[in-house]
Amino acid sequence: MNEYIAIHDIQAVIEKKRLLPTVVMWNRLEGRPRTDDFDRALKAEVRDPLFMLTRQWQMGEFRGDDAGSPVFARVHMVTTRFNKYRADTHAVQAFEDVVPLEAKVEQRLLPFTAGQQKLALDVRLSMGRQWLKLVKGTPEIAALKGDFIRDCGFAKPDPTQPDDALVCAHRQVWQQFAAVAGRCVDGARLYLYLKANINHHAYDLLTTAPTATQKGKIEALEGPFIQWFEKLFYQPLEENNDAWLPSRLEYQFACSAPKAGAEKVFTAEEYYHGHLDWYNFNVDKSVTGLGEVDGSPPPAETLEDSFTYSFIPTQLQFDGMPNSRWWSFEDGKTNFGDVSPDTTDLNKLLLIEFGLVYANDWFMVPFTLPAGSIAQVKGMSVTNVFGERIWVQAAGRGSDQQWQCWNMYTLSTTGSDAVAADMSLMLLPTVPKIQEGAPLEEVRLLRDEMANMVWGLEHTIPLPSGDSKAGREAALELHNYYQRLVGAGPGTTIDYQANIRYQIMNSVPEHWIPFIPVHVANDHREIQLQRAAMPRILEGDPNDPVKIRPRTQLLRSGLDAEPAQAYMLYEEEIPRAGIVVTQSYQRTRWYNGKVFNWLGVRKQTGRGEGNSGLAFDQIIPVKKAT
Repeated sequence: MNEYIAIHDIQAVIEKKRLLPTVVMWNRLEGRPRTDDFDRALKAEVRDPLFMLTRQWQMGEFRGDDAGSPVFARVHMVTTRFNKYRADTHAVQAFEDVVPLEAKVEQRLLPFTAGQQKLALDVRLSMGRQWLKLVKGTPEIAALKGDFIRDCGFAKPDPTQPDDALVCAHRQVWQQFAAVAGRCVDGARLYLYLKANINHHAYDLLTTAPTATQKGKIEALEGPFIQWFEKLFYQPLEENNDAWLPSRLEYQFACSAPKAGAEKVFTAEEYYHGHLDWYNFNVDKSVTGLGEVDGSPPPAETLEDSFTYSFIPTQLQFDGMPNSRWWSFEDGKTNFGDVSPDTTDLNKLLLIEFGLVYANDWFMVPFTLPAGSIAQVKGMSVTNVFGERIWVQAAGRGSDQQWQCWNMYTLSTTGSDAVAADMSLMLLPTVPKIQEGAPLEEVRLLRDEMANMVWGLEHTIPLPSGDSKAGREAALELHNYYQRLVGAGPGTTIDYQANIRYQIMNSVPEHWIPFIPVHVANDHREIQLQRAAMPRILEGDPNDPVKIRPRTQLLRSGLDAEPAQAYMLYEEEIPRAGIVVTQSYQRTRWYNGKVFNWLGVRKQTGRGEGNSGLAFDQIIPVKKAT
């Protein structure tokens, strides 16, 4: 036999360059019928049975070993479940497996105000209608419906007052607020008042004091009203207690599970995709636990279970699986020929290779686990048809820092220490599908190299009515409204005597919010991006220009706090391509049929740099009137 056909020492062959000739062309052996009748071709007639044996020898099938099929398996597993959750650096909470983890992580408070301006008119009206339904359904207080509309309703906006600028600047918004003034109840005002203090009651807002009996009936309705709204929208119980980290523009949270008398902590530091899975988590061995929580589960050592099961392995099957017998046809439900992967679609290539090459090499050992569990195989032995007992080890075992040990569904360990790879399997209580509404607000953060700063472009701005509008259009309408309030004024028309004039600085549209680089405290090298403000330049305004404030909740971080706080953004979070951050309503259905609605944030890569046109110290040509 030619020694080049069967290579026994591949390393020696590689060391000898050009030892083997390079194959530059080949022929494919296949049947080619020459008639329209396929009956004979489908018979697969073999004239020389020795050809089959030689093909098996050529493919190396006679050199197979350890080819016995498994008939018995024994597995020892250790399982535990999540019991603690912490959003960013906030207080530790008990882990809830009755809530989708996406909703738990992404939940944000519904914005009802921006400064002194009321927002979300549509939600306020829905809440007010629900309260009036409860009042009308109680005969003892049904007569108080008009009192609640009068004392808990909406005031008609005044177009001459700058405080109502966000409403009166937009014609449709002003019409909606004017239409409900004196006719509807502001349900959000009532809800926020009741949640502010346990001693607050709805009748406190009435100018006419009800009777003692009526007060008791009103108090009985407050609980169902609060429960109805909190069931309609899932949101944090306290302000600034969510997992959203504005300085990083992503969600950060951690979960822990008991293990061997201690805690195993899993951290997710860069979640913004909209679907949670195992690859969002890392094992954090630098911390021993998340801390204590009121009403926490029993001690950790009682929550870790171990199981030893015996199984009969079953061969893995799927639709379209290639059959091991050549003359049988596969199921046509899965068409692998229709898959067109790109060179970078590794997941598709792995799927095709698994389905076509290694389809009959996989066996399944079933083990059922509830959602929110963490399982780890401690040992596994398999007995084949020859009576051989084989100890099976994990393919990804070894050091966590070795790139060769990567495998699916296992977690990485934070840090650069050469620790053993974590081989546990995480089953998260997540949902397969989330419905996402149109963006309530959209911010495009982009770099402006000419101005040497970063801009937060408010591409979509939420209106007080609950709708959204293009940022450029909304900013122009607001600027024109303030200009109308100022009026033309004296001296706005200047008669220039020269052909050129000096301009200190020009302006940009009001939906461009600047971020300027500043040094980090006690550091002369590292910088961060701090939210700044452009002045609102109005022709003929005798007063000093006021600062333009952002109108999206994504960029208003810290503005509504008492006192107002600066918004710092890490410089490395804004790449050269920029990023796009959107906030919209999310909706999904949980396993028990319960519907969850919440307000969540998404982030994706932008479309490149931008140019605001901001310039200083310019010589501007004067256009002469003709």
